[in-house]
Amino acid sequence: MSRSNAAARPLSRRRFITISAAAAAGVAIPLGAVGAEPDLHTWRGIALGAKAEINLLHTDADRARHLFSSIEGEIRRLEGIFSLYQPDSELSRLNSTGLLFAPSLEMLEILSLSQRLHRATEGAFDPTVQPLWGHYARQVAGNQTSDFAAAFARVGFNHVQIRPGEIKFRKSGMAMTLNGIAQGFVTDRITAFLERESCGDIVVEIGEIAARGTAPQRMQRGETGWPVTLRPDPSLIDAQAEIHLANAAVASSARLGTTFDQGGSRSHILDPRNGHPVDTGLAATSVVAPSAALADGLSTAALVCGETQLRQALTGFQKARAFIVREDRSTSWLAT
Repeated sequence: MSRSNAAARPLSRRRFITISAAAAAGVAIPLGAVGAEPDLHTWRGIALGAKAEINLLHTDADRARHLFSSIEGEIRRLEGIFSLYQPDSELSRLNSTGLLFAPSLEMLEILSLSQRLHRATEGAFDPTVQPLWGHYARQVAGNQTSDFAAAFARVGFNHVQIRPGEIKFRKSGMAMTLNGIAQGFVTDRITAFLERESCGDIVVEIGEIAARGTAPQRMQRGETGWPVTLRPDPSLIDAQAEIHLANAAVASSARLGTTFDQGGSRSHILDPRNGHPVDTGLAATSVVAPSAALADGLSTAALVCGETQLRQALTGFQKARAFIVREDRSTSWLAT
């Protein structure tokens, strides 16, 4: 599996999930008398190279601004762990030397979940595909001498030694990308921070989307959740689903959402088991799960797994389900 990586920053992953929040125009929407009922406050920025947005209901505008300031600091801190672009990040230092001493708790936690996903998907989720991604990116740049066999030989999450005191690559030339899970992980961290600050009605979108509580327009009608439109493949307008996201997260991936070739036929999502761009009969998928990191990782692996294996992988994760779009434009929900 793979998504956009440092070797070709312009090939950023496109997402097609729409949150139908009342603050789409970026203004606070009053729900009642000033000071008595919460308003909807919105923050927008960039996190891990992707557009980010947070909507939260709060009665105190100054407090909301303070929370947003704290969130910006936490995002920058987490980027210092997971970023492929920052040369001094923990991930970059590990990729550069093959060894990372005293890894952060966050790095150990994300790699622990990665191991679980690796096992559940029978190797379809594998952060060590970075050498392969670099190979294909070099080909796009015109470097025809790039060696596929050498790149493929460096792939294998089972060759990563993970201990509390150090993380080590057992093969020379290995490298990891966490782009298939880190955005979800950061989304979860920011969501948890806001919950600790007593923010009960929120939507956090940092590459992936997590929702808690209820949207203003649904709250007024006595309903729950946030209305979400899933459209994992933009070229298939009719292949979409409407859901209400409550205390859950969602992530999407499209086979041709980003491609290596100008013709748009060579997917950026790679199968770590054979080294080639995926072609399993699935065009796109959206995964709904209790956590954004889990949804992110499963949606990354989904197009590698294909429908049958994805159905089996979902059984290992409670309350996880997937909306799949096949190449023939038919759709289905797969549930645990």
